[in-house]
Amino acid sequence: MQARRADEDARKAYWTQQMEAAYEFMQAMMDYPVKECGEPMVSLRDAAREAGVAVLFSETKIAGRFARVFYLRRGLIEDFVATAREMGKWGWVLKVEDSYRSRTMQKEVAMQPIVLDRILAKVIWEIGGKVPEPDFLFRRITALSATFPKIGTHMSGSALDISVIRAQDGLEVDRGGPYIELSEKTPKDSPFVPPQAARNREEITRIMQGHGFMAYPWEFWHYSKGDAYAEHLADTGRPARYGAVDFDPATRTLAPIPRPKEPLHSPEDILRHMQAGLARLGVIGA
Repeated sequence: MQARRADEDARKAYWTQQMEAAYEFMQAMMDYPVKECGEPMVSLRDAAREAGVAVLFSETKIAGRFARVFYLRRGLIEDFVATAREMGKWGWVLKVEDSYRSRTMQKEVAMQPIVLDRILAKVIWEIGGKVPEPDFLFRRITALSATFPKIGTHMSGSALDISVIRAQDGLEVDRGGPYIELSEKTPKDSPFVPPQAARNREEITRIMQGHGFMAYPWEFWHYSKGDAYAEHLADTGRPARYGAVDFDPATRTLAPIPRPKEPLHSPEDILRHMQAGLARLGVIGA
């Protein structure tokens, strides 16, 4: 009993420390300089097909409604293809779970029940079964899903969420949890995943970072290049060349998002979604 309690206390402490670190990182990214280069987007499906490299793409929709937009900036395509090709040498197939997100997509991704309810349940666990204040929930959401365009690297067309599949049998390479795992196992270097899963994370990250895609330390599936996260994590001293943009796949035109520091969610939105989540979780007092 004491051992279980000590393990749970350790998990809570780790979760809290990591989420606070992620939130502070996001605050720093709000002020990271961006010098938007205006580079166009390129279809990842087309790039993989033209290169003759195996890549899988998620068939799910964001919030059950929005078809995923599998595009990255043109300057990242060569490295994307090289990454997929190198994974193939390991007997793996890169699976792209998500890439570019519009403002609407980014707003909805964290509020969909499959995501929000997991974060809310984890926050309730973190604070000892109490109902959180909306501001505290927003703080945790910000660590796990960008709540401002300025810090949303999916919105800049420079980020990938990935899984990795074994070519021999079609099973997912074990990383200690699926996309999207939302727990103390979520940080890339979590000590709460089995040793083999930790080694798989390290090897996948080695491949991705070998082609310039930097790992977001607080989500084991998220990698990006050329944006604020990547430049900061690589300590290049350079401004980001990719910032948040509005992108139209039909015309393949893009434009910088005006006022990128404005939140995607109002306080009223957060409260409304939190109350709905509490009701779904059956929390008394919701």
